[in-house]
Amino acid sequence: MEEPRLVEEATTNDINGQLNEEERDPESNSMRQPLLKRNRTLSSSPFALVGAKVSHIESLDYEINENDLFKHDWRRRSRVQVLQYVFLKWSLAFLVGLLTGVTATLINLAIENIAGYKLRAVVNYIDNRRYLMGFAYFAGSNFVLTLIAALLCVCFAPTAAGPGIPEIKAYLNGVDTPNMFGATTLFVKIIGSIAAVSASLDLGKEGPLVHIGACFASLLGQGGPDNYRLKWRWLRYFNNDRDRRDLITSGSSSGVCAAFRSPVGGVLFALEEVATWWRSALLWRTFFSTAVVVVILRAFIEYCKSGNCGLFGRGGLIMFDVSGVSVTYHPVDIIPIALIGIIGGLLGSLYNHVLHKVLRLYNLINEKGKLHKLLLALSVSLFTSIGMYGLPFLAKCKPCDPSIQGSCPGTGGTGNFKQFNCPNGYYNDLATLLLTTNDDAVRNIFSINTPGEFQVSSLIIYFVMYCILGLITFGIAVPSGLFLPIILMGSAYGRLLAIAMGSYTKIDPGLYAVLGAASLMAGSMRMTVSLCVIFLELTNNLLLLPITMLVLLISKSVGDCFNLSIYEIILELKGLPFLDANPEPWMRNITVGELADVKPPVVTLRGIEKVGRIVEVLKNTTHNGFPVVDEGVVPPVGLPIGATELHGIVLRTHLLLVLKKKLFLHERRRTEEWEVREKFSWIDLAERWGKIEDVAVTKSEMEMYVDLHPLTNTTPYTVVESMSVAKAMVLFRQVGLRHMLIVPKYQAAGVSPVVGILTRQDLRAHNILSVFPHVVKSKSGKKH
Repeated sequence: MEEPRLVEEATTNDINGQLNEEERDPESNSMRQPLLKRNRTLSSSPFALVGAKVSHIESLDYEINENDLFKHDWRRRSRVQVLQYVFLKWSLAFLVGLLTGVTATLINLAIENIAGYKLRAVVNYIDNRRYLMGFAYFAGSNFVLTLIAALLCVCFAPTAAGPGIPEIKAYLNGVDTPNMFGATTLFVKIIGSIAAVSASLDLGKEGPLVHIGACFASLLGQGGPDNYRLKWRWLRYFNNDRDRRDLITSGSSSGVCAAFRSPVGGVLFALEEVATWWRSALLWRTFFSTAVVVVILRAFIEYCKSGNCGLFGRGGLIMFDVSGVSVTYHPVDIIPIALIGIIGGLLGSLYNHVLHKVLRLYNLINEKGKLHKLLLALSVSLFTSIGMYGLPFLAKCKPCDPSIQGSCPGTGGTGNFKQFNCPNGYYNDLATLLLTTNDDAVRNIFSINTPGEFQVSSLIIYFVMYCILGLITFGIAVPSGLFLPIILMGSAYGRLLAIAMGSYTKIDPGLYAVLGAASLMAGSMRMTVSLCVIFLELTNNLLLLPITMLVLLISKSVGDCFNLSIYEIILELKGLPFLDANPEPWMRNITVGELADVKPPVVTLRGIEKVGRIVEVLKNTTHNGFPVVDEGVVPPVGLPIGATELHGIVLRTHLLLVLKKKLFLHERRRTEEWEVREKFSWIDLAERWGKIEDVAVTKSEMEMYVDLHPLTNTTPYTVVESMSVAKAMVLFRQVGLRHMLIVPKYQAAGVSPVVGILTRQDLRAHNILSVFPHVVKSKSGKKH
């Protein structure tokens, strides 16, 4: 899918002349003088890439619709009903944590056993010097597992491909990502991530676990899958975008907690990375969900210590406990620590840049059809198998340290010092890192008190191999996460830097590996606070906190100098209309009134409207909100003459509800309150009522009337037409709006009370620049 063009060339003589006149910084232009000769109408594409599927995109509405029915229900709610609503919120938060924790447990158990038995069989072939059979078994099993994961994603749930975090981030920003949280997507995500990670692909289960937690939250909030949804009355409380947003936020933080066993880190990840809107009550419920997850995981690990979990052994969850290690550092250690941060920022931004190019190429391949998606995934699997099995043969065998005679060389299973093709008393350090599960590889390279375990040549080969695999694996049609590949790459160059420092530093090489992983994650993902807490909870040592904070701050600062974070790059590539927290500087020079001028005329309805007019509007437009305007209204103050009143805004789904319920009047009059409540309740307003093509209206009904006043949101957010686009965008994003009405600066007879409507697409930078391409000069530029 082509990336939207950000700046279009001016083609008229007028615009060329204006460009020549405006050599100064556009920010110096007066707000009262329009810069703005436009060359086309403001428009946008309603399509984006969700998972691996092109979908029609709409916005969510987090605003409370304060119409008469809502106000009446709110007044009638008893204290018991309010307490019941609060109790159900906490109950659902508990269930989100419980289901996410149990699912993460099963995923870890399945991966460790499938991958463990596969690697044990490969080691047996190698011990018997049957190298070709070992490769055939290793490559064949990886091929089959990758085929399972890819087939599920390609044929049943394309939205399950990838990590899912960019789509969750877009959803919490207000973008409806269709089919992203369905039951089929959840099932494919679970089975696909087990198969993909077990296939030794360079990807992790951390991103998919975040998506899995969000899927559980969404399904619980709506009462199950669409076709088998529970109709319990108490579940109707959550049939709105606002409460579903809160649940999905809890689900995403539970997924991070399940991946890293980091409850506080999970909450901070949701706050720092995915959530757009936050409040204290949501913080407590999210923390409660992660606490439930960590209790489930702790109970599971204690149970598995007795040997009841097959090859799960002593982990399956990344846990690097250095609580008993005395971490000491001196002022001279600031130099290597700062160097780790600088390298992490440079490599992270370079990784983002190259991955962006690779993903654009993969999009072109995936557009050719399902077969090409499968062939791409299987080709990557075969390349991975060749590299992981063949590269250890390039490493020299190292003699075992006599002080660790019992554990060196290792014989299959977990742990360091894999013998591979080496004679007795020797081990292959590269096989220790490559021919193992991903979690065990992290534990091996993070291991402390092993300063001479890994050779420089082996670490270089390992680093280069994982850089290549990390770039070509992400983007294939399987569930995949970015956390683990980046951790493995960063830990490798952290170890290399520790060897290069030699006796200059007293910090353990294993701790350098931890700092290297943290720096590369900050350089690529641009997270600081949540990453710091995640690594603190992983290492279980507060003494690492100061140097970890320093590394993360330096790495993020360096990375921000070059490009966006990896998730923002993916959002842009997929075409998801994400609104960033910081508007572009040039947006201060354009007013919302000037945006309204380049949009089609706003479509309004009267408070008491003809059925035929409503049907005509719904059939001929795709708008989701319509201003309701009453003429001839006598104002409560001022002259007793007819005025034009902006009564509010009515949603498309509520118009469809009126047509389906046939709340029609034979004459033009206001309906009584009991007439409306007799036809439908506030619960009906929360439902989505399909399409206008599904509604049957007779010819005689077309001449009847509908009173829209009871269904109209009488308190819509409005902005005056002289407000800057930058200010309007901040308001739109922070409140979580779908529609923002523009009202005129001057009120006078004959002036419409509404100038236009702003939507999410109208506030996107590249859509505005397609109409006003000359507002950006080389001095101001785009945000990098």
